Amino acid sequence: MSDRLRAVVADDSVLLRDGIVRLLGDADIDVVAAVGDGEELLSVVHDHGPGGIDIAIVDVRMPPTHTDEGITAALAIREAYPTIAVLVLSQYVEERYATDLLRGDTTGVGYLLKDRVVDVDDFISAVRRVAAGGSAVDADVVAQLLGRTSRTSELERLTPREHEVLGLMAEGLSNGGIAEQLVVSLGAVEKHISNVFTKLDLPRIDHAHRRVLAVLTFLNSR
Repeated sequence: MSDRLRAVVADDSVLLRDGIVRLLGDADIDVVAAVGDGEELLSVVHDHGPGGIDIAIVDVRMPPTHTDEGITAALAIREAYPTIAVLVLSQYVEERYATDLLRGDTTGVGYLLKDRVVDVDDFISAVRRVAAGGSAVDADVVAQLLGRTSRTSELERLTPREHEVLGLMAEGLSNGGIAEQLVVSLGAVEKHISNVFTKLDLPRIDHAHRRVLAVLTFLNSR
C-alpha cells in the first residue's frame, strides 16, 4: 500500500481547482477526485470513505447558491468521517463560517485564504500538517476573529492548570471530557474555563463563540 497522502479537491473554479490538483501532484500527494460542488464532494467522500481519503480541500462557496455549500459539506464530512481532515479555502475571511468550522475538535482542521495558495511551500506544508491531525488557521482569520488584537501575551496570565484546560479545549474535548481527562469535577473545569475567558479579555458574547476565540488564541501562540 502507498503511504502517499490522498486528497479530494472541491472548488467550482476550474482554474483554481486544476491549479491545486497540479500543486498537490507535484508534491507527491494523490488527488483521488476533483469536483465542483458540495454534493459531488460528499458523494466522493462517501464512495471512498476514510480508508481512501486523508484530506478534503474545500471552497467555502460553491454551487448552486454560492453561499455556504462548501462549509456545510466540510462540516458534514467532519461529523460523518472524523478521521478525514478538512482544509477550507475562502476568498476572504468569513467569520461565521470560520467559527462554525473551529467550534468543535480542531485536530485535522484548517481554514486558509485562497491567496495563500500562491505560496506553494507554505500551502503544501499546511495540507500535510492538517492531514497529519494538526491545524492551520490563516493569520488574517485569527486577527479578525480576535478583533485584530494580539492576546498571545495574555496567555501568560493563565495558571498551569488553566493553560492545560485551554489546550484540551483546543483538542476538541467537551467540559465533561476535560474533567475526565484531568480527574477533576465538572464544576472545577467550568471555573477554569471562566477564568480563561476573563484573563484573555474575550468579549462577552455567546459561550460557544468565546470558546472558539480562546482556542484560536491558543493555536496562534504555538
